[in-house]
Amino acid sequence: MGVDAEGISFFSNRSPFWTLALGSCREMKVQGGSLYLLSAVVFLCSAPGRGLRRVHFGECMIAMNMHEIRDNFQAIKSAIQAKDVFRNSTILSKSESLHNIKPSEKCCLAKHLLQFYVEKVFKHYKEGEDPTIRRRVSSIANSFFSIKESLRQCKSCHCKKETTHKYQLVLTNYEQLEVKAAAIKSLGELDILLSWMDKRH
Repeated sequence: MGVDAEGISFFSNRSPFWTLALGSCREMKVQGGSLYLLSAVVFLCSAPGRGLRRVHFGECMIAMNMHEIRDNFQAIKSAIQAKDVFRNSTILSKSESLHNIKPSEKCCLAKHLLQFYVEKVFKHYKEGEDPTIRRRVSSIANSFFSIKESLRQCKSCHCKKETTHKYQLVLTNYEQLEVKAAAIKSLGELDILLSWMDKRH
């Protein structure tokens, strides 16, 4: 079936009906875009209520879900600490590395400590018989990896010799114990690290 001259004129000259239809489509697109933006804003504004908030690491500011990390740790804390057979030693609690820290040092030290937990503690800790502990530890490890990568991308995160030396003190404490025992103790002291990270230096 062909299109007559009147039909061609209708589309080419955009009659009032066609113009109104196009306008309605444009309005729907704008409303759809506004609805998408509104949904995004609502999501971001509601995020702090779910635990996501900004934590300062010197001049770097990272969004992290500290509430979720703490919940995961609290769920396994007793079980992990019960496996610690070296109660008279410590890796973090008596370390001078976490005391008297300058704001400019926090980002670098945090980056080192997060890498330490990801590459040593979580890697060396093996808990085969309890899938709940494995799942919780895996969740904390993923969170630490994400925070570490965010700090690595922060251009204001600079490392100085004295900061690296403070990290070496923690590493020395860790290496004084057998690998699995050191991993268990470090994991059991995780609340010390979380409190230090959460503190505004």
